[in-house]
Amino acid sequence: MRDQDREDERLLRRVARGDRGAFDELYGRNAGWLAVRLRRRCGDPELAAEVLQDCFLTAWRSAAGFDPSRSAAGWLWTIATSRLIDAHRRHNVRIQPVGEPVDSAITAESAEDEVLARAFSPELAGALHRLSPELRAVLQATVLDGRTVRETSELLGIPEGTVKTRARKARHILKEALA
Repeated sequence: MRDQDREDERLLRRVARGDRGAFDELYGRNAGWLAVRLRRRCGDPELAAEVLQDCFLTAWRSAAGFDPSRSAAGWLWTIATSRLIDAHRRHNVRIQPVGEPVDSAITAESAEDEVLARAFSPELAGALHRLSPELRAVLQATVLDGRTVRETSELLGIPEGTVKTRARKARHILKEALA
């Protein structure tokens, strides 16, 4: 385990006891890299900033539930991505006028589909969409977020060998789909 992970875990234990100074230090150590990764996933800087704040508010409230068998950075990133997806859904909900069928009253694209549609060619976005969620999660962590195999392993809770296998399989499927 890296020294930074140990220190972040120590800070999270203090945050769980309501230590505001530890929270400020945890924020200072992690807000920068979280902000960069959120901006990579979200084209709206204001939304990314909102999600970052929501992530740390959740961390403050949920620190007692942190599982020390995971990395603190992975735990924070899991919270941040969850909040980003929630934010995309909130911002994309469209209410239909009264009189429309009830089934179509509220519609929302998934945040991932929206990001893929804007960031990549239609062919690549379609090929990525057809990947299984397990393969797509590995590609998102390693390619879009720039995580290492080890970080992806910790984030997704799977062995490093599985990360490598899934990444290789996903690249192979994408290569065939785009050939």
